[in-house]
Amino acid sequence: MHFLSFTWNPSEGIDLGFFTIRYYSLMFVVAFTLGWFITKRIFKNEGQTPDKLDSLFIYVVIGTLIGARLGHVIFYQSELFSQDPLSILLPFKTVPEFEFTGFQGLASHGAAIGIIIAMYLYSKKLIKKPLLWVLDRIVIAVACGAIFVRIGNFINSEIIGKVTNSDYGVIFQQLGEDFPRHPAQLYESAGYVFVFLILYYIYWKTNKSKQMGYLLGAFLILLWTVRFFVEFVKEAQVDERADWVLNTGQWLSIPFILAGIYLMVRSSKKLVTL
Repeated sequence: MHFLSFTWNPSEGIDLGFFTIRYYSLMFVVAFTLGWFITKRIFKNEGQTPDKLDSLFIYVVIGTLIGARLGHVIFYQSELFSQDPLSILLPFKTVPEFEFTGFQGLASHGAAIGIIIAMYLYSKKLIKKPLLWVLDRIVIAVACGAIFVRIGNFINSEIIGKVTNSDYGVIFQQLGEDFPRHPAQLYESAGYVFVFLILYYIYWKTNKSKQMGYLLGAFLILLWTVRFFVEFVKEAQVDERADWVLNTGQWLSIPFILAGIYLMVRSSKKLVTL
């Protein structure tokens, strides 16, 4: 018996009879809703009109979902391009048979790239401000949203941690297991709480938001450092090479961390007021 373990076996969602609201999708709704309110307060502080926020919300949602999905397929499940291409961007699979799955299999690395591309288009077409200005102000909401996305992963019993080889851990009964694993999703979610609080404090309590790129740099360093270290207790999502010291998630995190360091150093040398 595992006296210090916790058995986790939730339902997939709220069954309405004709439709099931999946908890994972619900966490995305929570993430985007809170992000909207956080960004609304920031945009009001910056003197931006409400219509700019509405457009931003649409760009972020589309960029996040498409980027996260394509990132997962490219980095972790590339066989879908040939085996079931429709399932890449649609909420169902057709192989071996048709099944509604919801939007599953989303990679945070891909989401980051998707958001950057979406914000580039938004900055050029709508708000007419530099890309870094926009990114500096949305990363706070993104960090908050990441908290709930990882909670959604935990509810879904996906992106699981390694076996603890002790009494401590979570037993994911949905996976047909009877041994405890590290709740890596919750470790990561808790780490993102601190990332959000630090960024929120920097924006509202310091003048660093006037240093273009500083908040984005801090976000990249903090969030991907959390991701990097949690990967040590997380099961690899793809078959890894035996001679690799780090896994795919960690290798993908390093460029983001280096980019964050560059942005923070660069921003400290140039004060910009817009």
